[in-house]
Amino acid sequence: MGELSHTSAPTEFLEAKGVRYAYRRFGTERGTPLIFLQHFRGGMDHWDPLVTDGLAANRPVILFDNAGVASSGGETPATAEEMADHVAAFVAAMKLPWVDVLGFSIGGYVAQAFVVRHPDLVRRLVLVGTKPRGGEVAGRHPDALTIATRNEVSTLEDFLFLFFEPSRTSQRAGEAFWERRHQRTVDVDPPVSEQTTKAQSAALVDWQDVHGERYAELGRISQPTLVVNGSHDIMVPTVNSYVLAQHIPQAQLVIYPDSGHGSLFQYPDLFVGHVSRFLDAEPAFR
Repeated sequence: MGELSHTSAPTEFLEAKGVRYAYRRFGTERGTPLIFLQHFRGGMDHWDPLVTDGLAANRPVILFDNAGVASSGGETPATAEEMADHVAAFVAAMKLPWVDVLGFSIGGYVAQAFVVRHPDLVRRLVLVGTKPRGGEVAGRHPDALTIATRNEVSTLEDFLFLFFEPSRTSQRAGEAFWERRHQRTVDVDPPVSEQTTKAQSAALVDWQDVHGERYAELGRISQPTLVVNGSHDIMVPTVNSYVLAQHIPQAQLVIYPDSGHGSLFQYPDLFVGHVSRFLDAEPAFR
């Protein structure tokens, strides 16, 4: 496994509870596996190789298509909680005692639901470009969802608008990310289906509903948590990252300058450094 990488790790399949899940595993043999939960309409090929390979230098990395997404079978459910239960089924089928979780965007919604519903399966949590249930919408670009869904396969222009700032520096970083993202040319994921797009859209709407006292669920997350975002996220407004950090008892917040939703792709080396230190340190915030 240690010789495999983002571009060479084979797509493998694992069946659990009637669903055939697609995943790729690479990195070191030993250590707590880090499972990646992807953004809206994203699959395994939408991650940045600099991020995945960088983090795989010191731990096993698992890229994962949730139910119905891209190469996985089954149907995509319409709530983050149901998606989280699929993650739990997959982790159990992998016979992993626990995992570290990196959730990006809607993957961050799933990660929060996962740790709340299955706390014994999670050691540490990384939340990137995401928000709590019932989070803030002020500051979201009114055209964000339209641009995110207007093309069957999102274009470079879509990503540059949604994930990066208009500045020359940020746009150049976005173009470099786009090139890296397409380095894998064999055994690639298919585009997500219309069913997945509709179900994930419904999950985004459902996540806006407050269940009980607003943000109360965040207080139940006892795991050390690293919250990361760009300074101006027009997809999931950056203020939500402050909310997460304020309400999760053991949380640290990192904000990157001149960046948006895709801050982890704009600053891949810095992001890998921050996440690696957080995951490896004992205690987490030493």
